Amino acid sequence: MIPRYTRPEMARLWSDENRFAKWLEVEVAASETLADAGIVPREAAAAIKEKSRIHVARIQEIEAKVRHDVIAFTVAVGESIGAPEQARWLHYGLTSNDVVDTAQALVLREASRQIEQGLVAFGEALRRRAFEFKDTPQIGRTHGIHAEPITFGLKVAIWFAENRRHLERFQAAAAQMAVGKISGAVGTCAHLGPEIEEKICARLGLAVAPVSSQVLQRDRHAHYVATLAGIAASLEKVALEIRHLQRTEVREAEEPFAKGQRGSSAMPHKRNPVSCEQVCGLARLVRANAHAAFENVALWHERDISHSSVERVILPDSTILVDYLLARMTDIVTHLRVFPERMQRNLDATQGLIFSGQLLQDLVEHGAPREEAYAWVQENAMAAWESGGSFRERIATDSRIGKFLDATALAHTFDVRRQLRYVDTLFARVFR
Repeated sequence: MIPRYTRPEMARLWSDENRFAKWLEVEVAASETLADAGIVPREAAAAIKEKSRIHVARIQEIEAKVRHDVIAFTVAVGESIGAPEQARWLHYGLTSNDVVDTAQALVLREASRQIEQGLVAFGEALRRRAFEFKDTPQIGRTHGIHAEPITFGLKVAIWFAENRRHLERFQAAAAQMAVGKISGAVGTCAHLGPEIEEKICARLGLAVAPVSSQVLQRDRHAHYVATLAGIAASLEKVALEIRHLQRTEVREAEEPFAKGQRGSSAMPHKRNPVSCEQVCGLARLVRANAHAAFENVALWHERDISHSSVERVILPDSTILVDYLLARMTDIVTHLRVFPERMQRNLDATQGLIFSGQLLQDLVEHGAPREEAYAWVQENAMAAWESGGSFRERIATDSRIGKFLDATALAHTFDVRRQLRYVDTLFARVFR
């Protein structure tokens, strides 16, 4: 199922081929910048740019012996350049994480663009469905129990507003990740200097970290992955709501069910919310990755390597999963089946109980003491609840209430349109 929604480009970003290509992009930018500064011979910089090739199998072969990925990379790329007098300038003045951390920023920049596109697409799907059902009455539920009327469009508008906040947060988190460092083994810029660092990063289209150790500080990465976890949590929120609305006794909405799809090997009638359940499950993985990202913040002194192995898992997994979840939920929301008639039936199921709050307010407004009014309304509500009878009919025959509200006033109390009169105003707030 995952390949259907995972964009090949996102998976390609985290391939060994692309990882090494980004390392080479940093190496080339460094050699060209150093050539401009008169430090590296121009012909050597040109050779590094034009002759360098990535051979993943050769890099892996060398790494199996030297047990160091960047050394394996530089040896293999040096072989592809050929001439030793030119190849010797490859990786000049750099330490491993000048390349690795800066190149990782390049990968994350591309991954972030795809995720941002996914957030925008999901938002547009939510916008369309919100306006489609802006005036479709639905029972609001608190604690899973019928509360007061809402509209289904208003529920979706809440999801849209949340997604928009995630878009803003993600753009900020992605910007904080779009930084490089060429500051050397302990962050002092001792070998190339701050000006060269700034120029190399600028050539790559990255900001420069104002100060670093041998690595970029991992609070950036923790914030980034935590932002992804927040997106996943909200996608789970939408999926969970759809799962509840799809329950047989509710059946107000239903995730898409494809022609030929089967819900159960034993029960042919089943239409299970399996896609939304998958979203809920995968969101847990992204949130778990956020915990690991925060564990990476504390490293020994100017660096240790404990974060590296973790990031090789959590950064590809988190970006790929969130990209997938956004595509999945966009498809689900776009093709979500909605049943307004069932919503109306559920709205009417308690025979007026959902207007108890409005009734209490109207009684107080017409002069009834609040505590006494509350007792009258609750007494009738509990009796209607237990008996399954009509709350509105009981209210109409209660003389205590009749002293304050006549038939016309009660019709106003039990008018669902009154409850929903500000929906347009709320939509204007959200979608302006």
